[in-house]
Amino acid sequence: MATAQAKNGPGAEDPKPFAESIAYLLRESFEGTPNGLPNVYLDRGVGFFETLAVVSAAAASKEFHGTTIAAQTEHAKFYLDRLCEFMAGRNEKVNWEDSWLIETVSEPEWDALRESVKAAYKNSISCLAAVEEWNERSLGMAVGMVAHTAYHLGAIRQIAKITE
Repeated sequence: MATAQAKNGPGAEDPKPFAESIAYLLRESFEGTPNGLPNVYLDRGVGFFETLAVVSAAAASKEFHGTTIAAQTEHAKFYLDRLCEFMAGRNEKVNWEDSWLIETVSEPEWDALRESVKAAYKNSISCLAAVEEWNERSLGMAVGMVAHTAYHLGAIRQIAKITE
């Protein structure tokens, strides 16, 4: 007979430590490492918010090898939003091409996009906390949130070095 652990995945009996670990990684990805706490994978001061704060709209709109910082930012936000929807039960297909529609931004649009990233991040933390049963699908999506965010943060940081 299968155990609850095997049936529902790691931490099925108490999903809180898993959700807290994923939230910690997302927090580091977006906010950076809080003072006095250990960093897991980023240097201090290089989270999403710190990185985007010093990028101008002109730099965010500058094309580099077929992409822009604005496009990478919108795509990362779009992904978080859709994964939260799927974790909450969404089954409808998503047109992922829509996540790349924003390529250039004015200063007000760039400010709004950066604010929308903050909202998507906060929603993701709430989304993780709301998961009642961790299973293969939700576990994969949670880990995907971290991996995808880290990938696009790295891409943005590399593009920013060249476009400023």
